[in-house]
Amino acid sequence: MGHTEHRPATRTRAEKPAGAGSVFLSFAPWIIFGVVASPSTWEYAALAALIAAAVLSGKDMLRGRYFLLDMVAIVFFAVLCVLALALDRQELIWLETYAQVISSAVVAVVALGSLLSDPFTAQYARHSVPREYWDSPVFEHVNKVLTAAWGAVFALMALSTWLAILIPAGSDWFNWVIPIALLVWAVKFTERYPDRYKQRVAS
Repeated sequence: MGHTEHRPATRTRAEKPAGAGSVFLSFAPWIIFGVVASPSTWEYAALAALIAAAVLSGKDMLRGRYFLLDMVAIVFFAVLCVLALALDRQELIWLETYAQVISSAVVAVVALGSLLSDPFTAQYARHSVPREYWDSPVFEHVNKVLTAAWGAVFALMALSTWLAILIPAGSDWFNWVIPIALLVWAVKFTERYPDRYKQRVAS
């Protein structure tokens, strides 16, 4: 009887995007950079994002856990900090202008590119889902959908911030309103989709 009750609980865990909290933390440095970066503050935004990436992923790295998005963040923002120190302002005009576009595009490429081998959200899920479920259709489907959703959101954010440069009159909408709305949607989708898919499969 007790064994029968344990199996549904384990199955439920396997179908959810376990580690979702860690996924959100991995996005934090990119969000910090997107919020703080501007033509006059992108260097400070890059430094703040680098520190956030190192601090938030530090505990995982000490435990031997290396997540793709965390590693890309550390490298990307470290490169930006080096460029800020090594080059003069005239050489960095392009980066000042397109910093937010580039950062969102990098996340989109990393997320969507991971679909070709291992969806990046699955890396987090494997640390709390029993190994026997890693190859299950539900686990694979949920993580492919969530990874694709986050990749699409950051691709749209890159497009939105690019439009803010082309259409200055709409910069508030393109730099703030639309990206924030996209992020809110992505968070809610990540929280709700696994249960909805589980119910659909069960029915």
